[in-house]
Amino acid sequence: MKTFRELGSELSEFKVISKAARKKMAIRMRRQAQSSSFKTKVARAKLKVAPPEKLKLKANKMAKQKIIKKFFPKYNELDLPARLRTDQIIATKYGASIAKIALKIMPKMKALELVKVKAAKEAKANA
Repeated sequence: MKTFRELGSELSEFKVISKAARKKMAIRMRRQAQSSSFKTKVARAKLKVAPPEKLKLKANKMAKQKIIKKFFPKYNELDLPARLRTDQIIATKYGASIAKIALKIMPKMKALELVKVKAAKEAKANA
């Protein structure tokens, strides 16, 4: 079985996949999200602080969103092929700055993660 670190090195935020693969993945995740085992897994995960590798992925995603917001404000209005082209541009042109921003916001991500876990534990205690 692969560790999270190995999986993270294989997967990239900037990996380009076809429309059919995206659709297939969406269908699989929609089906999986309805299962009780997946729901309990998600509930358990909310009560734990994410490992540094996962926090780094979240920071990269947040950094990419900042770049999109700044340089491509109408990104969400674009159709799928245009978003794919934009993602490729972002990966090549802004990849280094995304990495720098991600490093800078890592402490913020850790703090947000602690707040998220605290809120989840309070919600569980109140329920």
